[in-house]
Amino acid sequence: MHSNHTVGIAGFQIGGNTAPVLIAGPCVLEDIDTALEIGSFMKDAAEASGFNYIFKASFDKANRTSISSYRGPGIKKGLEMLETVKSRLSVPVISDIHEPAQAELASEVLDMLQIPAFLCRQTDLLASAAATGIPVNIKKGQFMAPWDMKHAVGKVRQSGNENIVLTERGSCFGYNNLVVDMRSLQIMQQLGCPVIFDATHSVQLPGGGDGCSSGQREFVPVLSRAAMAAGADGIFMEVHTNPDKALCDGPNSLDLPGAAKLLQELSAIRKAIKASCQDVSSEGSTTFSPR
Repeated sequence: MHSNHTVGIAGFQIGGNTAPVLIAGPCVLEDIDTALEIGSFMKDAAEASGFNYIFKASFDKANRTSISSYRGPGIKKGLEMLETVKSRLSVPVISDIHEPAQAELASEVLDMLQIPAFLCRQTDLLASAAATGIPVNIKKGQFMAPWDMKHAVGKVRQSGNENIVLTERGSCFGYNNLVVDMRSLQIMQQLGCPVIFDATHSVQLPGGGDGCSSGQREFVPVLSRAAMAAGADGIFMEVHTNPDKALCDGPNSLDLPGAAKLLQELSAIRKAIKASCQDVSSEGSTTFSPR
């Protein structure tokens, strides 16, 4: 199952029966050369596997575990770097915003605004993002039931913006651990939004690195394959030229060759599922109603 609703961005559509989307890049902007190298590689890898591509990197990670952790270059320099990536590589770009005041300025460069998972209930942030008129990607909080995301969606819609994408990134499972409920992809699609699967944050071990988050990147492929088979409208992943040296989220990031190989596998799964659906007459979708 894929979302019946589509969201347009930079000349292509997310959702429906369109090509899957890949949102990928380093967790946080480090320097322009690294950003361009990653963006160029992932653009080619996405195209080779039949994915539309959006470059992702944060100009500020305001929710790092430790106050001493690297946060990024900040909004002014970060947006300049993202504008460079956008213009040189001819790709749309997305980044997080953490405060309502950042929305308008960020929308002058970004093609989509991203709401961090921890902030998905923040009414003023959602309303400010909606007011820009550009698409909004809301990450489901680790503490949120998928059906409760209807309230976050409602805040953006009631603020005048129907261009909403949702991202599943795992749910809290005890301390320093996450688990993915693949049912949430279909549940959130029934809210009328395309749904992306965040393959790398879903293997994060939040705060599990004694002052920083750790992760288990070896599980990114199996969860990604499951999500694509379950009908995700796209994949989100953080990638780096050298994940072990990345300044943020290295333990759950993929290297570039690994990401390209995974995209080929996901493309094959997508084609197989699509062919199977065409061969089997649909008897209608199932609507989930929580007790």
